Amino acid sequence: MIAPLTGFRVLDLSRVLAGPYCTMLLGDLGAEVIKVERPGVGDDTRAWGPPFAAGESAYYLCTNRNKKSITVNLKSAEGQEIIRRLACVSDVVVENFKVGELTQLGLGYEQLKELNPELVYCSITGYGQTGPDKDLPGYDFIIQGRGGVMSITGEPDGEPMKVGVAIVDITAGLFAANAIQAALLARARTGRGQAIDIALLDTQVAWLANVASTYLVSGQPPGRFGNAHPTIVPYQTFRAREGCFCLAVGNDGQWQQLCEVLGRPELAADPRFATNPARVQHRDVLIPLLQEVFATREIDYWLHTLTAAGIPCGPVQTVVQVFADPQVLAREMVWTVPHPTAGVVRLLGSPLKLSETPAKCYTPPPLLGEHTEQILSSLLGYTPQEIARLRASGAI
Repeated sequence: MIAPLTGFRVLDLSRVLAGPYCTMLLGDLGAEVIKVERPGVGDDTRAWGPPFAAGESAYYLCTNRNKKSITVNLKSAEGQEIIRRLACVSDVVVENFKVGELTQLGLGYEQLKELNPELVYCSITGYGQTGPDKDLPGYDFIIQGRGGVMSITGEPDGEPMKVGVAIVDITAGLFAANAIQAALLARARTGRGQAIDIALLDTQVAWLANVASTYLVSGQPPGRFGNAHPTIVPYQTFRAREGCFCLAVGNDGQWQQLCEVLGRPELAADPRFATNPARVQHRDVLIPLLQEVFATREIDYWLHTLTAAGIPCGPVQTVVQVFADPQVLAREMVWTVPHPTAGVVRLLGSPLKLSETPAKCYTPPPLLGEHTEQILSSLLGYTPQEIARLRASGAI
């Protein structure tokens, strides 16, 4: 079967997380991804450890499968020429340099567009290509603070809290991959490429979603609810006898069933709790009543009993437990991949499940500069003598 992005070539000038995550998604779908790295250093994340697998950091491994690595010194004239030649034979460029930095090197969108009018050029920055703060560097943690998500994350009486993974970077990569594929579809109709401007701040503000809508509609600033939900009750963690579990009662029918399971049918009939808006209004009264019942039994009892009654619930698992979860394993969310120095590495699988053209791991994350000579010779036509001269001069 032909992968959905077979035949598309992506020139990846990005590093760290947002850009590499985007290009990995494209590579999983069959695109040829050429990852450009600094000679002798590579992507910053190559040094972000421990842990390491035969010298390759776990951080680097997480976002760089299905790519070829070429080392190029972008500050050298010969290195810049290599990038221009690669852009001429590529469909997509992805970069996450500061605004204007690649333009100063002669590698900005307008400059490469002159060489390849069909090029889709995706820039990922902290604050976007426009606006008063466009020149500021972008960091996931800073954006989580500025973009509002920390203000709604954490306990009500605690301090603002970031999400446990670099979720802004990850979702910026997702938005970028989506926009790139849309631009390629548009190019199929028009024959023209275009520039894509993805900002971490835009990304984080966009996925405030229902919380943002609640504020925009009501004018009331949202607060922090810990593990509870601002507009659905009960929808949070509860303490069982030996630990916590998650409960999500999404409608009044489930609420009535829960009251039956708990042996408290009078709660369903109580006008303070009969409807979700009433439960939201009286959550401070209701939640302690429920907590008192849940504390009398073990987690497994509640998960079994509630699930049997059709009430959504689930455990609070550690990462170790996640990767032993039969459902996670059945969904092939761990890929075991041969690696040239580590023997085999275990990587996260893809959540993209396509019936005819599934996402795959075609190649392991590359070693630094592993494909430099191959790409220069077979794709760009450099001779062995020219490659040796480029290496001697520090251009590659």
